[in-house]
Amino acid sequence: MQDLKVTLIQTELYWENPIANLAMLEEKIAQIEEETDLIVLPEMFSTAFSMNTTLAEPMNLTTFKWMKQQAAQTKAVILGSVMIREGEKVFNRMIWMQPDGQFQTYDKRHLFRMGNEHSHYEGGNKRLIATLKGWNICPLICYDLRFPVWSRNVAQEYDLLIYVANWPAARAYPWKSLLVARAIENQSYVVGVNRVGKDGNDYAFSGDSAVLNFKGEYLFEKSNEEAMVTITLSKEDLNTFRTQFPAYLDADKFEILD
Repeated sequence: MQDLKVTLIQTELYWENPIANLAMLEEKIAQIEEETDLIVLPEMFSTAFSMNTTLAEPMNLTTFKWMKQQAAQTKAVILGSVMIREGEKVFNRMIWMQPDGQFQTYDKRHLFRMGNEHSHYEGGNKRLIATLKGWNICPLICYDLRFPVWSRNVAQEYDLLIYVANWPAARAYPWKSLLVARAIENQSYVVGVNRVGKDGNDYAFSGDSAVLNFKGEYLFEKSNEEAMVTITLSKEDLNTFRTQFPAYLDADKFEILD
């Protein structure tokens, strides 16, 4: 039962400027002083949350190769979402990039209607459960947080639930509340990584990135400023809690329909 070290990077993002964002994030990643297993970046970390899909890249181009390089150099998994184009379709795609160059992906299922995301991107229909050091990890994206059925930890299939986001400060209370709810109801660690600053539409972001344990208790939270922190998660503590309080055994059965 190995511990897992997770690094959160809460940062401002340059509007629709992949070159500037990759350079900035590379510098921040280089400043991580301790060993880590997983580095989590915000949603659309190369562009910020934009509907300008002309910026979308095919897989295996600049941002993908950058993630591959960063994972190899840090010997840690790099996780974040980017605009990806496949033919005529564009996805808000999470990329799980391993140090050995192997990768997995998750396409955001719940597209933010109020930002017109559903008119520019294709939604995904399959969750990702990735494995790292004996941990099962489910990475989701921003608006997915509002949908508990999609986030549900069926039969304890994951140990850590991660949300990457561009979640505006105007809705900070739901962000904070739902992160706590997801941790409690799923008996899982939860990590939320959001951005700070203002975007090109003049929306403000307060960050509020957080790490919560399986009881919904905060292990870390930071608001309104850039931050980078590495938190150690205990698998032994998680397993002990689940054994002593196995609420998941009484969970309702359900099926998700497309």
